[in-house]
Amino acid sequence: MARKLFVFISCLLLLFPLTGCWNRRELNELGISVGIGIDKAEKGYRVSVQVVNPGEVTAGKTSGNRTPITLYEATGDTIFEAIRKITTISPRVIYLAHLRVLVIGESLAREGIEKPLDHFSRDHEVRTDFFIVIAKGSTAKDVLKVLTPIEKIPANKLYLSLETSQKVWAPTATVTLDELMTDIISEGKSPVLSAVKVTGGVEGQSQKNVEKIDPSGRLKYTGLAVFREDKLIGWLNEKESKGYSYIRDKVRNTVGTLVCPEGGKIGVEVTRSKTQVTGKMNNGKPQINIEIRMEENIGEVECQIDLTKRKTIEDLEKSAEQKVAAIMLGTIHKVQKSFKVDIFGFGEEIHRVDPTAWKTLKQNWDEQFTHLDINVKADVQIRRIGTVSNSFHKKEEE
Repeated sequence: MARKLFVFISCLLLLFPLTGCWNRRELNELGISVGIGIDKAEKGYRVSVQVVNPGEVTAGKTSGNRTPITLYEATGDTIFEAIRKITTISPRVIYLAHLRVLVIGESLAREGIEKPLDHFSRDHEVRTDFFIVIAKGSTAKDVLKVLTPIEKIPANKLYLSLETSQKVWAPTATVTLDELMTDIISEGKSPVLSAVKVTGGVEGQSQKNVEKIDPSGRLKYTGLAVFREDKLIGWLNEKESKGYSYIRDKVRNTVGTLVCPEGGKIGVEVTRSKTQVTGKMNNGKPQINIEIRMEENIGEVECQIDLTKRKTIEDLEKSAEQKVAAIMLGTIHKVQKSFKVDIFGFGEEIHRVDPTAWKTLKQNWDEQFTHLDINVKADVQIRRIGTVSNSFHKKEEE
């Protein structure tokens, strides 16, 4: 018995040297990357990596002339090779576990993004909750070179601005790697990504850019990029992008305008929005019905109108219903006519309600989508008119 106990304890002690972080790396050996850009190169890819300078982002510490980030770039036949090749110019190994945003250049996006994304989906160190955006009219490198005010790290600015815009403005889309890959391989939905644009040119790449009250260079989200499978084919403007968000039930809060009966404008805030998309087969043809219910508050009045009357509120609600339905239908018609791809997931809905019919429809769904019968019904309720019943605006005396 004693011998068995001795053997057991000996084996237990032998296990201790085998535990621990066998692949541990010290923090001062890693270059923390929060933003990465991929562009087309003459051969393969050009990868730009935005690495944090730790001493420049620590509260209360600054060298006075160093930027908070450093941009490294390298080219390679694969993304993996290009990232590893950056060690020839960086003193630290690039570490992607804290990646916030991946920017893809427009030229590369038009050729296809599925292959470049493979490395990020395969690398065990990379979390898949970062956002993916398209550089509109520029390279990904140009986007990552712009220094931004308020947020010292430009990649954080890109992430937070997109996240905030999605919550309170709506014409943008926060798309993660998992969501994008799902859309690429889906037979009933094509992908969209938010588009980011550089304004101000090279002036935004200088430290002086963040020392001004009105920075010369800025990064601005501007609508959505539309894809057929993994290839960029065009853009939606801001109004059309908001229509997409309404259809996809992505609107949580936004602001719009209504026209007063006798001229002038009323600013309204959408405080609640819920969209339900249902599909069915009608006489052998697919049909989509969209119902949206919204609650709005009046936030600004620039006309003479009596908001204390129920009839006035009802007229405004009807006007709001017509406007949101027109925005949604306008987006649908634009996509049907110009792009001929289903970015709304209508095919997935038909597949859900009638799998048998979908087996036939999916063979040429893009063609079916261009002639798809789509009905939109909106229901808007105005809940609050503000702390002032009527506008300060007075009619001009005749």
